[in-house]
Amino acid sequence: MKVSNLADSVRSKNAGPFWVTIDIFCGSDSAYQSMRGRLQTEQIATALRQPMTAVKRFDIDALNVVKFSVHRPVVQGHPLDRDQHGAQWSMLIEELDLQD
Repeated sequence: MKVSNLADSVRSKNAGPFWVTIDIFCGSDSAYQSMRGRLQTEQIATALRQPMTAVKRFDIDALNVVKFSVHRPVVQGHPLDRDQHGAQWSMLIEELDLQD
């Protein structure tokens, strides 16, 4: 099962010039609990080619959201920045296989 099969929506966005935030919205408490247990922070770091120290995880129970904040590889607006709005990162997460 992929993240996109369990989540209602996955979105990523800028969180300032040094961070990108990825939100995984689950439509129910059961989907959220399953996502929390099956999606590992290490998977996110690997998918985004980031060290574990660059990934922060927030499980937001009241909203049924799993959120990750990731250091941008280059500062927003740098000539090597390929996604100034941070909107493309979510696609990598949607396709992740969840652990059983």
